[in-house]
Amino acid sequence: MSEHRARRRFGQNFLSDPNIICRIVDAIRPVAGESMVEIGPGLGALTQPLIERLGRLDVVEIDRDLIVRLRERFDPARLTIHEGDALKFDFATIGAAPPGAGGASVGLRVVGNLPYNISTPLLFHLAGFAAHVRDLTFMLQKEVVMRMVAEPDTEDYGRLSVMLQYRFRMARLFDVPPGAFRPAPKVTSSIVRMQPRPPEALAARDEALLGRIVTAAFGQRRKTLRNTLRDYLGEADYAQLALDPGLRGERLSVEQFVAIANHISTR
Repeated sequence: MSEHRARRRFGQNFLSDPNIICRIVDAIRPVAGESMVEIGPGLGALTQPLIERLGRLDVVEIDRDLIVRLRERFDPARLTIHEGDALKFDFATIGAAPPGAGGASVGLRVVGNLPYNISTPLLFHLAGFAAHVRDLTFMLQKEVVMRMVAEPDTEDYGRLSVMLQYRFRMARLFDVPPGAFRPAPKVTSSIVRMQPRPPEALAARDEALLGRIVTAAFGQRRKTLRNTLRDYLGEADYAQLALDPGLRGERLSVEQFVAIANHISTR
């Protein structure tokens, strides 16, 4: 079979370093019988060892040429291919592992080397399925991962940080150098693990409102809350919230954003 040429429009960079592949699979810790879906399996670098440990695997792939290769390489009884765009895929259609299935924990596990060109919208899409999943382990551009795990009052902290940290506990595991890929990207990558927070920890009464508040607060990073949230809060509101309107959005914790949204929703 001829060599597959990476396609820029799909953001393709194929993992090829066997040591890095083993390290990623060990970090995922797949257990036989678990329900897992891999986003963007590509040439199957992670797919093969995942199937060996799980028994079977679901994958979401948009590139038809790669789908042909995957179908020729893997037994359809062990690999289910969902052809299409991960940005539009309904991850709730993949069932969780049944109780007692090889000691597996109930809940879908999601893994993958996410295309860098759609990583942020894809993360927000996946956040909508947090109640359906057990954990998510991804390889992303290091810059994006640093934003995901950033703490308040740091340069990387922003809308992505707040909205993902509201719904997930996150940890940056390790970095992956450009040389681990073919073709090599111009950036370093990182592995990140996301674990959904329990429903009782999600304190926002109106999550859509929370999203609008956070978007407004970071829409103009150099401006203070008095300016960015002027459509939502007045001086009396800041007094009730014990919040300084002269602060910028990057100074607020996730809990403070939730408090603002809840204050507005009940006002």
